[in-house]
Amino acid sequence: MNNPLIKLLKSKIYTAIFLLAILLGAGVVGFKILSQLSWIDAFYMTVITITTVGFGEVQPLDESSKVFTILLILTSVVIVGYAISVITEYILSKNNLEGLKQRKMQKKIDNLKDHIIICGYGRNGKQAATKLMAYKKPFVVIEKNKEIAEKYQSELVPFVIGNANEDETLLQAGIERASTLISALPNDADNLFVVLSSRQINSDLNIISRASQETSYKKLKLAGANNVILPDKIGGDHMASLVVVPGLLEFIDNLSIVGKSNINIEEISVEQLYDTSQIKTIRDLDLRKQTGCSVIGFKNAQGEYLINPEADLELIPNSKIIVLGRPEQIQKLNSLYNI
Repeated sequence: MNNPLIKLLKSKIYTAIFLLAILLGAGVVGFKILSQLSWIDAFYMTVITITTVGFGEVQPLDESSKVFTILLILTSVVIVGYAISVITEYILSKNNLEGLKQRKMQKKIDNLKDHIIICGYGRNGKQAATKLMAYKKPFVVIEKNKEIAEKYQSELVPFVIGNANEDETLLQAGIERASTLISALPNDADNLFVVLSSRQINSDLNIISRASQETSYKKLKLAGANNVILPDKIGGDHMASLVVVPGLLEFIDNLSIVGKSNINIEEISVEQLYDTSQIKTIRDLDLRKQTGCSVIGFKNAQGEYLINPEADLELIPNSKIIVLGRPEQIQKLNSLYNI
C-alpha cells in the first residue's frame, strides 16, 4: 500500500525498533560492566528490567547498579511505550485504509449497470479482463484469493473478494444489473454451481462458462450457460490448424486484441450507426469510404450470422454488423459514431 500515512508509520516503526535495539544493547553492556555478570545473566537482567515482569535479580545489586537499573527502567518505559503506540497506530490505520479502499471500490461497483462479471482471475480470467479493457467494457472480477485480489486490484480492475459459488458474493458484484457473466474457475463443478446460481438470480443474463472436460459441456448448457468454452480443445485445434492452414491462422491471430491500439475487428449494433426508423443498406452507410473499414459479417435479430454480406443487405433494427480494418480505421469508426 503506497499511502503516505502508512509510509510514515513504517518509518516510525523502524525508528522504534532501532531505539529498542540500542536500549537492549546498553542494558546488557551496563549490567556486564557494573555488576560483573555473565553475558547471559546481563541479557536476562536487561529483559526483565525493560519488560518490568518482576522476576528476581540474579544477584544483589550495588548502588551504581541500582542507579543504572532505575535509569534503564525509566528509559524503557518511554521507548517501549512509544514502540507499542506506533505499532498499534500502524495496525489500526492499515485496517481502516483497507476498509475505506474496499468501500470505495464497492461504491463504484454498485454504480455499474450492464457490466460483465468475471469469476476467477486465473489465466483465462486475466485474458478476458485484458480484452474487455481493450474494448473499454465495464467489468468486475470475483476472486476468493485475497492476495491475488490485492495484487491486481486497481481503478481499471475492480475486485470483489469472495467465493463466486455464494449468492451473496454474486449480488455484491451486481449480478442483478449485469449483462454477462464469465465463469473462468479451474474446477468444472464450481463453474456448474456458479452457472446455476447466476441463472436463478438473473434469468436474462448472458452466461459464458469455461469447461475442462468435454463431459461437462452438456451439463453446463443444461444448467443455463449460453456458451461453454473448452480451452484445451481450442488449443488443440489451434495447433492442428498451424499445420493445415498456417498462413490463414497467422492472419486470424493478428486480429486478436493485444491493446487498445491493436483492435482490428469490431461488432456494432445497427442502432449505433443510424436512425433505424428509415431502413438503410450497407451500401447506404458506405463505411468503406468514410472510415476505411470493410463489413465482413452480419448478425440478424435472431442471432444468425451471414459472412461477407451483400451491399444491398438491409440493416434492420436489433441487428449487428462486423467490420474489419486497421487499428486507426477502427478508431476513426468509433470516433465518427461515438461508439
